[in-house]
Amino acid sequence: LSEIQAALAAGRYDQAADVAEQRIGMSSLERHGASHMAPYMPKAMQDIGTNMHRAASRFARAAQEASVTNEPSHALGALAELTQQCVACHASFRLK
Repeated sequence: LSEIQAALAAGRYDQAADVAEQRIGMSSLERHGASHMAPYMPKAMQDIGTNMHRAASRFARAAQEASVTNEPSHALGALAELTQQCVACHASFRLK
C-alpha cells in the first residue's frame, strides 16, 4: 500500500495502478496461491479477501483514469475502499 500511495503522491497513476493490480488485484490471485489457501480460511475471511482483491482492481482502473484526466479524487476514493477491506480483515482475524 505504501508503494501505491507514494506513486499517487508523485502523480504516477499508471504505476500505482500496475502495483495494485499485479500485487493485490484480481490478476494476482494465481501468483500467491489464493485458491489453495482459501479452504483453510473462515468463510468471512474468504469474503473479505475477495472483496479486497476486487477493490484493488477497481482502484487500478480508477488510477488509470486519473492518468488520463490528471484528477486523482476518484482513485483516492477507490483506495479508501481498498484499505477498508484491509482494516476489516485485520480487525476481525488476529493471531493471539
